[in-house]
Amino acid sequence: MTEIHFIVEEAPEGGLIARAMGADIFTEADDLQALHAQVRDAVHCHFDEGERPSLIRLHITREEILAA
Repeated sequence: MTEIHFIVEEAPEGGLIARAMGADIFTEADDLQALHAQVRDAVHCHFDEGERPSLIRLHITREEILAA
């Protein structure tokens, strides 16, 4: 695996949640800068040295509600 993808969403109680696609990795943080560190740490903990992806992609989504 050369890269891993995360879906990032705003948490209902505040902050951000990141879930990996194709791997059982989940993490959360209060802001984007902290989430970067949390995601890197989670990937390093989940994969062994030789199997670790070299790229981490974050797909940041945001829900907006508009009145009709």
